[in-house]
Parts: sequence; C-alpha cells; structure tokens
Amino acid sequence: MSYLFTSESVSEGHPDKVADAISDAVLDLMMAPQDKSYRCACETLVTTNQVVIAGEYKGELDNALVETAVRNVIKDIGYEQSGFDWRTVKVLNLMHGQSADIALGTDTFGAGDQGLMFGYASNETLSYTSKDTPTYMPSAIQYSHDVVKALTEHRKSGRDWLGPDAKSQITVEYNDDSNPFRIDKVVCSTQHSENTDMHTVRTRVEQLIRSVLPDRLVDTRTEFHINPTGRFVIGGPDGDTGLTGRKIIVDTYGGYSPHGGGAFSGKDPTKVDRSAAYMMRYLAKNIVASGRADWATVQVSYAIGLEQPMSFYVESNGDSRGLTHWIRDNVDLTPLGIINKFDLFRPIYSSTTNYGHFGKDGLPWETVDLF
Repeated sequence: MSYLFTSESVSEGHPDKVADAISDAVLDLMMAPQDKSYRCACETLVTTNQVVIAGEYKGELDNALVETAVRNVIKDIGYEQSGFDWRTVKVLNLMHGQSADIALGTDTFGAGDQGLMFGYASNETLSYTSKDTPTYMPSAIQYSHDVVKALTEHRKSGRDWLGPDAKSQITVEYNDDSNPFRIDKVVCSTQHSENTDMHTVRTRVEQLIRSVLPDRLVDTRTEFHINPTGRFVIGGPDGDTGLTGRKIIVDTYGGYSPHGGGAFSGKDPTKVDRSAAYMMRYLAKNIVASGRADWATVQVSYAIGLEQPMSFYVESNGDSRGLTHWIRDNVDLTPLGIINKFDLFRPIYSSTTNYGHFGKDGLPWETVDLF
C-alpha cells in the first residue's frame, strides 16, 4: 500500500537558523586555537534588532570578537532590514565560565551529558538525485533542503526581490515497496520585497523549485503551494523570535528516523548530542554505501562523565546483529575516540549550520571508508 511522507527545511534567514548560525560562529571562535581543553555551549535568542547569547565556556573568549562574529553572521545572511540590521542590532553577551561540576566529566573526556543519539542512511535517492555524490539521505528532507538552498543562492546572486527568510515542505509518495516514486505536494513560503506582487512571487518561485526537483518525481498531479497566506514582507527575527536548537528535525533526517532530542549548534564536541550523532551518521552511511543494507538506523547512548556507551545497536534490512557486533568490536565509540576520528577540535561548525548536518560534501562524518 502506498503512503505519503513529509519533511521540511528552512533557509539560513529563518529566525531559528540565524540563532543556530550565531551559536556556531561563537563555537568556531572557541575552536580556533584547536585546544582540547577549551569548551563551549552557546545558546542564542534573536528578536527585533536584538541578539542575546548565553551559555558556558572554558578558555579564552574575547567579547569584542564575539560581537564582531555576531554582526558578520547577520551581514552574511543578508539582513539590513529596519527591524533587524547587522549594523544597528544590539548584542547582549551573557556567556559565563563552565560549571566546575560539568568539567568533572568533560575534562577527562567522558560524555558531556547523558542522552541517546541516532544515525540514519538510505539509498532511496540514488536513482533520482542529480548530485555527483550520493547523499544517502531520505527523499523528503533532501529535496526540502535543495529548495531553500536554491532560493538562497538565487537571492545572493542578485535577485533582490527575495528576502532571507524562507521555508519549504515536500511530501513524497512511496509505493508498496517503500520506494519514492513521485512528489505529491510542495509547500514554500519565502520573504519578498514589498514592491513584488504575489503572482510574480508565486510564478518565479515555482519555476525555481521545478528546476531543482528531479523531473521523474514531478508529475501533473504534483501540487505547488507558494506563499499560501500571501504577503510575506516582514520576516526573520523581526517577524518571529529565533532560538538555538529549535530545528533539530531539519538538522537531521526530516523525521524519517528516530531522534534523541539533542540539538547541535553551539556545542563543542565533548557534548555527545553533537559528536555522537555525527558518528552514528557515519556508521549508518557506511553500512548503506558498502551495500550491506538499503537503509540503516544506528543508536547509541551515554552517561555523563563515562567514556563507554551505555548501549549501541544497528537496525537495518541487512545483517543487523552482525553489524552491531562488528562495530562494537572495531570502532572507538568513546567521546575522545569520536573527536580524534573526525578531528573535531577545529573551527568547522559554521559550515554545518544550514541545510542539514548530513548529506553534504566535505564533512568528515560523510566519508565512506569504514568497510
């Protein structure tokens, strides 16, 4: 029996993603010395012409550099609106030193917190993607990312009728064998200039979306809903408050696999919410890319301060039991082992913030080299 599955994505100008980007920029400042004694967990709130950052750190953190980083993030996204402008925004820095109690665990490279993390990969997009390198991501989230990324690239190439804030949502229809065979619905809302009429917005955006979706999946029954409410001029943090960590499903697999609940942005790699989720993606992707399964879900859990996982398992349509035992025997799943595997104490985190932390080229956990 066929079924529908939906995922969403957001652009870099979405308020929550502005907050994520600022948190990761602050983290990259802390990671620049590549000192494994440094720590950072930065949370950000953005609203009308105001940025508030708070959290903990250990090491050197220059307040002037933090404010410069905040403004540069906002400038790079493209916000020069009356209600949110990189030149005039107020920045309130409430960062403080890391708790000595938390340091008891992270200084010895035990897990920075308790929690459970999942990784996922699938080969379902191999027949439909136009990318040179397979992403091994679920269809709905992959195409949702492609839409908002295309909008951003279009805007930054000089189409100033588009604004930075945008959202997409793709509904994919799967056949009886759980393979995607068509896109049923496309929803997209994008900020636009005040002098651009809605017919122009809808026509241009639909044309752009069609150019990035696989032709084989779009048919005469595919529905397009562009800016369903109409006008979308006031956007970004001036239109809605943004917070770090509110887009964890966008950051991962679009809801197609379980999620442990932990956010990524702003956290240094001793926080297994982030680093272990990256390792789980690496394991799942390598299982699928090696042909050992068509899809794989991998889970791990930790206790704060302890090095070894509390649990680990693989679920797939391959030899799940054998894969579980092989990985436990051959892969270092301690926090320090993960950090060393991917060289995570370096300023790479701003490159992860937008359009998902998985399925992108150039990230160490996307490497296929395990088997």
